[in-house]
Amino acid sequence: MIVEASVTMKGSRAAAWAAITDIENAAAALSGVERIDIVEKPLAGIVGLRWRETRILFGEPATVEKKITDAVENEFYRTKAESDGFLFLTTMRLSESADGITVTSAHETKPQGLLASLKALPMVFFKGVVKKAILQDLNDLKAVVEQPSSAAVHRGRS
Repeated sequence: MIVEASVTMKGSRAAAWAAITDIENAAAALSGVERIDIVEKPLAGIVGLRWRETRILFGEPATVEKKITDAVENEFYRTKAESDGFLFLTTMRLSESADGITVTSAHETKPQGLLASLKALPMVFFKGVVKKAILQDLNDLKAVVEQPSSAAVHRGRS
């Protein structure tokens, strides 16, 4: 199952990139994230960054460990997570238009094995719920980027 959503925001590509890659502070920026625990930081860049992300799903906390597997600064990054027989792949991509910077988030869920494939059958009914959560994250990021003080200043960077 693939679910994708996009939001266009006013601001620079650098500000949008700073917002989407500030994983360590995501719980403060994203209303859907309860907690972030950094597991491993790369020496340089973001490829190799690993963290545990806890969200409330269907009223219960759900934690998954994510890892950035590929990235091009100011363009995109990809994450991979595995849980309960599923592989979760996410791509966050920036693009420019006359209206501003568009951030697109694409989430792919791949069942691994027969049991997970059977569990995946009813997931099609939750596609709208997943898209709504993605849009909430993107709108939360938009609020960070579009706040009067830039995202970098908001996070104490100069």
